[in-house]
Amino acid sequence: MSTSKHLLFELGSEELPPKTLLKLSNALLNNIVQGLNAAELTFTGSKAYATPRRLAVFIENLASAQPDKTVEKRGPALQAAFAPDGTPSKAGLGFASSCGTSFEQLERLLTDKGEWLSFTQAVKGQATEQLIPDIIRSSIAGLPIAKRMRWGSFTTEFVRPVHWAVLLYGDSVIGTEILGLETGATTQGHRFHAPQKIALNKPEDYAEVLYTQGRVIADIEQRKTLIREAAQTAAAAVNGIAHIEDDLLEEIAALNEWPVPITGTFDPRFLELPPEVLITTMQTNQKYFPVKNADGGLLANFITFSNIESSNPKSIQQGNERVVTPRLADAEFFWNQDRKKTLEDRVESLNSVVFQENLGTVFAKTKRVQNLAKFIAGHLNADVELAERAALLAKTDLMTEMVLEFGNLQGIMGRYYALADNEPKAVALAIEEQYFPKQSGSPTASSITGQILAIAEKIDTLVGIFSVGLIPTGDKDPYALRRAALGILRTVIENELDINIIELTEFASAQIKTVSGQTADQSATADRVIDFMFDRLKGYCLDHDYTADEFDAVIAVTPAEPLDFMQRLQAVKAFRQLPEAESLAAANKRIRNILKKSDTPPAASIGALIEAQEKQLLQAGLQSAEDIKPLLAQRDYQATLNRLAGLRNDVDAFFDQVMVMTDDLELRANRLALLNLLSEQFLTCADISKLQS
Repeated sequence: MSTSKHLLFELGSEELPPKTLLKLSNALLNNIVQGLNAAELTFTGSKAYATPRRLAVFIENLASAQPDKTVEKRGPALQAAFAPDGTPSKAGLGFASSCGTSFEQLERLLTDKGEWLSFTQAVKGQATEQLIPDIIRSSIAGLPIAKRMRWGSFTTEFVRPVHWAVLLYGDSVIGTEILGLETGATTQGHRFHAPQKIALNKPEDYAEVLYTQGRVIADIEQRKTLIREAAQTAAAAVNGIAHIEDDLLEEIAALNEWPVPITGTFDPRFLELPPEVLITTMQTNQKYFPVKNADGGLLANFITFSNIESSNPKSIQQGNERVVTPRLADAEFFWNQDRKKTLEDRVESLNSVVFQENLGTVFAKTKRVQNLAKFIAGHLNADVELAERAALLAKTDLMTEMVLEFGNLQGIMGRYYALADNEPKAVALAIEEQYFPKQSGSPTASSITGQILAIAEKIDTLVGIFSVGLIPTGDKDPYALRRAALGILRTVIENELDINIIELTEFASAQIKTVSGQTADQSATADRVIDFMFDRLKGYCLDHDYTADEFDAVIAVTPAEPLDFMQRLQAVKAFRQLPEAESLAAANKRIRNILKKSDTPPAASIGALIEAQEKQLLQAGLQSAEDIKPLLAQRDYQATLNRLAGLRNDVDAFFDQVMVMTDDLELRANRLALLNLLSEQFLTCADISKLQS
């Protein structure tokens, strides 16, 4: 009977890259868990630990061996296992040899498909201690490390030089070599507070021993919680609230094994700069948490974290204050210099920046986006002049010193500089909102001019990059075209904009040819982009709890407007909840199949019908056709499908009593015309025959 013990693996190294520490930690845990599962080694739990100087994995109640099992191998068919004279054939003897036994020891397996040679063998499970080293080595080799390095005279490679390795199973060390190191039961604590080696007796004591003896908080989530709470406490001491973003919180936790908060100040004159500039400077360059007041305005304070409990924290504070001051002074200089020149004065300079070698400069892109913005604004009855003006100035902040220094402020600084130039507020806001939504789940542009510019900018990029053949493949999408397509769809759908995606894409394709002189087949480009957009739309719909067959029912009638598409989709989802839905979906499938397979075309108009059921269905169909006209005009697809659901009994009676494919060709054509009438009515909303029961 297999027993179980806890397992601990720890790899100690030089300081690991903070921005990828959590990714490496999770990957190591996942790889080890997958390796244990593949080896059929059972366990009850697992946990990853990560600090700047270590990656560790704890496995709870890991079985001491694989389970014993019986393996049955099937050999050749019986008729192939013997030669004509009844002696074993080469195939039979070969199978016996591969099983490590004699031909006489083989068994026969009788199945419904014949009789086969077989061999049954009891296989004893291997001990965990024998399997773990290779699982660990494979798990390390499979880590997502973009660039590995070598060090000293070692030939092994890792993201940073390694210094110790712990591999403890129960109270015993599994002795092996990991990245050139002999494994043991000795870890190391904080580089300065506890530089001595620390013995580990049991895996389950790992985190506690590091904390009490090593001054190391091994759990990164615990450090994140501590840092968040400590930052807020420090901010409250200066009557503020720490501005904490998750990415920076994770990075600070990855930089510190024993995080200690330090509060600093800077010259209040810098508060005259846009707050985004100060926040970016503090977060990106210095890894500080900015501090805000209760109204959301910035205070002249910051919270930083030291990886040491200093006897003189004031000196650490002063050192950080000395460092941040020139950073803020640089930002102040950029702000003052940039405003000496208007955004409009910078338009021509966009000719010096290449957008894409085959699509020309950013200036050429600006002209295309201007035309697109005018086109979209016209269709939406929006202010065309504002849309064109926003498009003209949209990329000019790329030529400012501030954005050259802080690329993540593009658009944001455009808004500030536009307001400083006395541009309309709608234009200034649109310049920022052209990049919305910035990431999955983030808001779309809030203003109509911003929505127009966001759509125009993204569709130009999408069509342009497709036209030069740089279509995303697999996980490669250097121009973020998937995000652009989804951004267009979200902006249109979530702001209820009546925009025809097909017309928009075709217009954008024409701009690529007219403005940039691209000679590629723009019609083919537009088709590829439209397909790409609808693929993204399918993903969006599935993420919003619609099913694949509901999507297929709507895409079958090719609505060109995403908003209209979603309205139809909502109607189909509601329709399938009706008691009539399953029967009508089956009837529609039957109707479509009959019409598709018939070699007799439907009559141009419905002529004489003889059966009571078909006459009744005709009257019901003609009436429903009249009833749904005003509903369709209002795009009330749910009411339309509800009305068509009322045809169920008449449709069922028709198929129960009437033979469509009669030998009377004229009557057959009339009956096909009746079915065509019904089919066309349902196709005004969606092809409900696509719905699965």
